[in-house]
Amino acid sequence: MTALERIQTDFLVVGAGVAGLRAAVTLAESGSVLVLAKDRLEESNSQWAQGGIAVVLSDDDEIELHEADTIAAGDGLCNRDAVRTLVEDGPAEVQLLMHWGTHFDREGSRLMFAREGAHSRSRVLHAHGDSTGREMTRALYVKASSIPNLRFESFAAVTDLLTASGEVAGALAFDGKTGKLVEIRARAVLLATGGLGRVFRETTNPDVATGDGVAMAYRAGAVVSDIEFVQFHPTALHLEGAPRFLLSEALRGAGAYLRNKAGERFVNELSARDVVSRAIFAEMERTGEPHVYLDLTHLADVPRRFPRIYETCSGYGIDLVKGPAPVHPAAHYAMGGVETDLQGRTSLPRLFAAGEVACTGVHGANRLASNSLLEGLVFGARAARAMRELAGAGRADRVEELDLRFPRIAEAPLRDIAWKYAGVERHGEGLAEAVRRLSGVEMGAAAAPVRLDFEVRNMHAVASLIARCALAREESRGGHYRLDFPEKRPEFQKHSLIARGDSGVRFG
Repeated sequence: MTALERIQTDFLVVGAGVAGLRAAVTLAESGSVLVLAKDRLEESNSQWAQGGIAVVLSDDDEIELHEADTIAAGDGLCNRDAVRTLVEDGPAEVQLLMHWGTHFDREGSRLMFAREGAHSRSRVLHAHGDSTGREMTRALYVKASSIPNLRFESFAAVTDLLTASGEVAGALAFDGKTGKLVEIRARAVLLATGGLGRVFRETTNPDVATGDGVAMAYRAGAVVSDIEFVQFHPTALHLEGAPRFLLSEALRGAGAYLRNKAGERFVNELSARDVVSRAIFAEMERTGEPHVYLDLTHLADVPRRFPRIYETCSGYGIDLVKGPAPVHPAAHYAMGGVETDLQGRTSLPRLFAAGEVACTGVHGANRLASNSLLEGLVFGARAARAMRELAGAGRADRVEELDLRFPRIAEAPLRDIAWKYAGVERHGEGLAEAVRRLSGVEMGAAAAPVRLDFEVRNMHAVASLIARCALAREESRGGHYRLDFPEKRPEFQKHSLIARGDSGVRFG
């Protein structure tokens, strides 16, 4: 395949969620900006974020408390400087977002703050009850669309980063409408591609969350960090034939109960997500049931407080006012990703990353609920400010040739391998089997590739990275739980690091 079209821009933003849109607005002050959406804008991970955004704006809260809660959830692996940056920059970013037209829920004129699991204060803002990400993205898109030198394009897939002399020079995109490849040259590139949950058979993530940014960066030579830390949300809707729709943390924050088939409660619903997920797995194993139940029947005004969740469940025959919903853990959020500093810089010159695709260390081994949207805002803005320093940089004339081979494995068995061996509970033998099976997949050319081919290529790369790093981390910490190493080990209170060509996983 050859690229038949070339596009030039000053700044390229890959991804149109909160991090990408926030960055694009600031970048447009210093040059032309192209924002690439993989699909419709409505399919970003941010759009599906039902939970709120945690920020210190109430009178009874303090920056230091938000910082302490985040570090406690991170289970010994948070980058303290990154956490401090998040909680200190957050209030101004959220206020700016409100100035740009974001409408958070209020009681009269006062903002409504909710408390969610592992937060010591009520500091979580919501929009329309359970559509916070959608509302934030809406306001950011309206703002971005009003800027003349900022434009959007939708391609079926951004396949690879372009490099020249060790620097990133742009990206290669696959146009699903024409079946052709498009070269996009830029002075600097921001990866804001969101999550990787579709690597797993059970996930709350939308179809577009196939780990594209991590895979592209890894193939280009960037360092990937802490990729073994995947957060499995405890409460995804578990019905035959239905998607694993997320039943938000906010439901348990509002007082919903987790019950087994006999109606018994078996866990503190406000514990950290990894604790609740493992408790659900243990209860399912004890009872032999395929799921447990989330009970809201004792709560008032459920349809008004959680309209999107209520309507979705109703569409599948579950009336949350009258009865509980069957739930099961599912892959939800990646704490690790492309390693960056506090300005979004990766190990590759001219490549930046922000949001879920990035690993600043702010989440450590386990993300505190409702910190992800805040991270997208804060580090999207910081990355943009750093990228603007490259406004006068040149563009490469020639780029290095890419390896466009595809793994000979179908999507379903690939996702089964990730879920079976690198899911909520892991074991060294299973992880070694996953590494063996994934590394043994044959690679080959595709005569007329489609979007799914590029996605499976990326999912294969990411699943391999998760399995390798999870096998190397011989302990349990945060979202990473090893049945054969069930305790934390001080020698592993370090970040995993891996790059293309490394013989193994490093810790530092």
